Amino acid sequence: MTTEGRSEAHRAASAWTIWAFAFGYFACYAPYSALTKALTRGLLPSMERPLAGFELLGPSVLAGTVGMVLFLWLSGWWRSASRRRFGSVELPVPRRATLLSGLCTAGIIGTTTMAYTFEGVSIVFVMLLMRGGVLVIAPIVDALSGRTTRWYSWAGLLLSLGALLVAFAERGGYDITLLCALDIALYLGCYFLRFRFMSAKAKSRDPEVNKRYFVEEQMVASPALLLVLLVLGAMPLPAPFDAIGAGFAHIWSTPVWPETILVGLLSQGTGIFGTLVFLDARENTYSVPVNRSSSILAGVVASYSLHLLFGANPPSTHQLLGAALVIGAILMLTVPPALAKGRAG
Repeated sequence: MTTEGRSEAHRAASAWTIWAFAFGYFACYAPYSALTKALTRGLLPSMERPLAGFELLGPSVLAGTVGMVLFLWLSGWWRSASRRRFGSVELPVPRRATLLSGLCTAGIIGTTTMAYTFEGVSIVFVMLLMRGGVLVIAPIVDALSGRTTRWYSWAGLLLSLGALLVAFAERGGYDITLLCALDIALYLGCYFLRFRFMSAKAKSRDPEVNKRYFVEEQMVASPALLLVLLVLGAMPLPAPFDAIGAGFAHIWSTPVWPETILVGLLSQGTGIFGTLVFLDARENTYSVPVNRSSSILAGVVASYSLHLLFGANPPSTHQLLGAALVIGAILMLTVPPALAKGRAG
């Protein structure tokens, strides 16, 4: 094969890489969300009581941080990070943009958990604001970054947003407190800044550029969040935040500590594959719906798993209709680009 032919084959394979990462995200997110729900509802046979969300957070972030270190070490990707010499020792360090992006990622993880703790606020409405808000942010960031948004990306975006609207239209409880509104605003602000940093410093056709960004961001996100949780866990806090320290101290004496570790590892897996989806060189209006679609399909699979294993309520008609729209979004994001490549070839 000629050099030109190998280059064309590499570009064709790279175009489908995002879907391999999306499958990895789906494969981690489905068991992660199902197991998290089972632990916080006390569904596992060995459980004497359900775990509080903040009780689960600390140990799972600790496990995820260890998983991140092992992944970067075993894969050898840590060598892609920027390096700085401290005396006679040279260490991998993040750049300013990846440091800030990693802190935004830590903020996203923390605000997501907090969003589900506010009393009197519908969890469904919070999910709509978070996922729908990120979908809306994508074309705004593309416009600010000067990226061209193609028609099928817009179509995939609208179908993904429609899936959220349909799936959550059946539920009420759309009241929102000021504290919850501030939490959601911080969540979306962190995503906006993260996408801006990615669009400016990564999302490149050169995989080494994206790998460098990925490694440096991962080096910051989980350790930063773990440090914050350790500090909070050592402080006398009111409920429900006092469960952070209790989780670090007591989770290891419960029969579900292996499942808690697994939640952390699966959570880190969603972070790895989800970030690799976002780093795809195409516009955010393309990559973000791919990510969100994977999470919605994973949620449906998780719901059916809990229904079959523990008798939990199965997905409703609205949620299944939303999943059908997600499938439409996936087809819209894959078929037109493939046909365009075929015509160009």
